[in-house]
Amino acid sequence: MNVLAQATTPTPQYGDLALFEQRPFWLTLIMCVAVFLALILLTLFTTWFERKVVARMQQRTGPKQWGPFGLLGPIYDGIKLALKQGITPKNADTFVYLLAPALSAIAAFMVFAVIPVGPVVSIFGVQTPLQLTDFPVAVLYVLAVASVGIYGIVLAGWSSGSTYSLLGGLRSSAQMISYEIAMGLSFVSVFLYASTMSTSGIVAQQENLWYLILLPVPFVIYLISMVGETNRAPFDLPEAEGELVAGYFTEYSGLRFASFYLAEYINMINVSAVAITLFLGGWRMPAPISTIWPGANEGWWPLLWFVLKIYAFLFVFVWLRGTLPRLRYDQFMRFGWKVLIPVSIVWILAVATIRALNNTSGIEMRTLLLGVGLVLAVIAALAFILDVRRGSKDDVAEPAEYDGFAFGYPVPPLPGQQPDTTRRAKATVTTTAVPTPEPDAGTEGEETTRE
Repeated sequence: MNVLAQATTPTPQYGDLALFEQRPFWLTLIMCVAVFLALILLTLFTTWFERKVVARMQQRTGPKQWGPFGLLGPIYDGIKLALKQGITPKNADTFVYLLAPALSAIAAFMVFAVIPVGPVVSIFGVQTPLQLTDFPVAVLYVLAVASVGIYGIVLAGWSSGSTYSLLGGLRSSAQMISYEIAMGLSFVSVFLYASTMSTSGIVAQQENLWYLILLPVPFVIYLISMVGETNRAPFDLPEAEGELVAGYFTEYSGLRFASFYLAEYINMINVSAVAITLFLGGWRMPAPISTIWPGANEGWWPLLWFVLKIYAFLFVFVWLRGTLPRLRYDQFMRFGWKVLIPVSIVWILAVATIRALNNTSGIEMRTLLLGVGLVLAVIAALAFILDVRRGSKDDVAEPAEYDGFAFGYPVPPLPGQQPDTTRRAKATVTTTAVPTPEPDAGTEGEETTRE
């Protein structure tokens, strides 16, 4: 009877959460260690990758002396930071000051727990998906943990007892609120189309067609939001070396500074992995290659495709840093609240309406979504251009009429002000003549004026 029951029980397919329930505990521990080490190694290689790419953009060679092609440079950096003395400022809140970097680093590691990096494979004879865990609201878990990571930045700025650090922490909190709203709204259309919030389920739904093609507008909104969420250039306003020295981690050194550094690069990997999972088919190769090579999406090969996609996004991060200047803070916030969030809300309404029409009248959803996406992209581009132009007009004020003798003595003009031609001309315009006294030997031929 038991043999018959086992024969009739269907084998769980990829995207089924029962696959994670059947995994033994020891295998879960092994995968936890593997994810931790993989993120550490990816971070080390990403720092080398960024230096090399920026160097090529600036027509330099980049690191080359530290081992082959300079690959040992990140290891030397880690050793240097580990040997540096950690200094605690006198005015710092010690407990919170020490807690902040650990909070940021731990939250960064926890996000990757629900990211699928491959299909079902055999590990020590156990069939298991290449993913640490998954549950029905995994994407909401990503948003929640990412929000907790921001607390590390805010608390670091508050507890340091420094004005520069406090301003950086406040900037980060305001930036997180505005851009995480846009990021969360960009996920909603994916939920509506996939009918699930499970990361493995969303990847399973993209077997035939990536959501990048169906949902281009949320993808672009997410790309902008993820750069703002990770505090990377041109949105690195919480650091802003020009006006805030280094921002929220100005007072940190040694391993505490390395924790923030590690969290920043792991967050870059996390947001890239989320973009791949939701919009680029996860670990799957695109249709032409998978059609020509039937085994491209089987076994351990998808892990390689996933890593290549990760570094394609990391190249975009580095490209932006080496190309664009830092935005002004008010322009950055205005763009988030007045462009990204309204466009996201309109897109969600459009997707919900089209889904309803598709269920009732059978209208092809793909064509409608592409049309609506094109219209919204044009509207967003026009809104951004008009907003920037209006901001530039508001910023450039007409220079006030210069009065060099307003205080009774000559004052040099400021940049942009036009000085008067002569003192005599200014006195003629701004003074009132009074009767001239009887001339004597010392004042004959002169006029006396009174302001």
